[in-house]
Amino acid sequence: MSILINKDPQPGHPAAPAPDQRTPAGRRRTVSERNRPLWLLTPGGLLIGLIIVVPLLLGVYISMLQLDQYTIRKWVSAPFVGLSNFVEAFTATDMMHAFGNSVSFSVIATLMTVPVGVFAALATQNSFRGRSVVRSIFLIPYVLPSFVVGTFWRTMLQPDGIVNQFLLSVGLPAGQWLSGPASYWVLVMVEVWAAWPFIYLMALSGLQAVDQEVHEASAIDGALWWTKLRYVIFPYLRGPVALACLIATLHHIENFSLAFVLFGVPAPYDIQVLPTLVYSMSFTSLRFGMGAAMALLSLVFIALPLYFYLRAVKLDTGTDSGAKK
Repeated sequence: MSILINKDPQPGHPAAPAPDQRTPAGRRRTVSERNRPLWLLTPGGLLIGLIIVVPLLLGVYISMLQLDQYTIRKWVSAPFVGLSNFVEAFTATDMMHAFGNSVSFSVIATLMTVPVGVFAALATQNSFRGRSVVRSIFLIPYVLPSFVVGTFWRTMLQPDGIVNQFLLSVGLPAGQWLSGPASYWVLVMVEVWAAWPFIYLMALSGLQAVDQEVHEASAIDGALWWTKLRYVIFPYLRGPVALACLIATLHHIENFSLAFVLFGVPAPYDIQVLPTLVYSMSFTSLRFGMGAAMALLSLVFIALPLYFYLRAVKLDTGTDSGAKK
């Protein structure tokens, strides 16, 4: 009886030859072919460099110049002052006050929008008659531009606006909503009204990921609504809601249009936030070098907490963390 022996070693055999790095045509791939994915990223990299890196470097240069209405005509030859603009921004301006307003305003707005958005998503998750209409109504504040939202609320909050007329009709005193201490809470309220549908959309996307079998299993086990909400639904919402909180907080901090339309420039001291302060310094006081320095400091103020926040939250990226070798 003859036995056929395969003399060709298997790919995993020690004697197997190294695979030939050749194309199907039998020729070696060139360097440009092996790095083709990197070449495909070149247009995007050039675009990012043009619209982000170049203006950032230009802003750094301008922040070190004494650039104002007298030197703007020949700004390249404006006097170089080094870090004097940054020192003055900390010591002789309202920047730290504006920074505190921006942080507190954004955090309060985020904390208020999260429960509203999550419970709105829970209320519209199951099918009922008119659900599509309700969902469409919920999205109206989010799709409106900030300019329209600010104009709408500024008109209603005027001293003779509809809000004060309603308060007087029910026997309550009217208020000065666009100036004084109440203006800060007006800004928070309007931001919450305009931003909560974003949390609603992110929470609704997380609820769509909950398998129907999970709902059925919890119902068979007799889980109460709070137990089901805590141990079945909330774990699915952790990633989307955490990401929504991050994006919403950044949006609140850099939201210039709403404060600008509601209160104008210069804004009242109680609601002076970083974007309006930078705008006022640059285009009202015409101190462009100081405005550039404030803008860079604002970028640092946002980037540092964002870095630590991302490390603390560890947002779910969809990859299996247990697959590490």
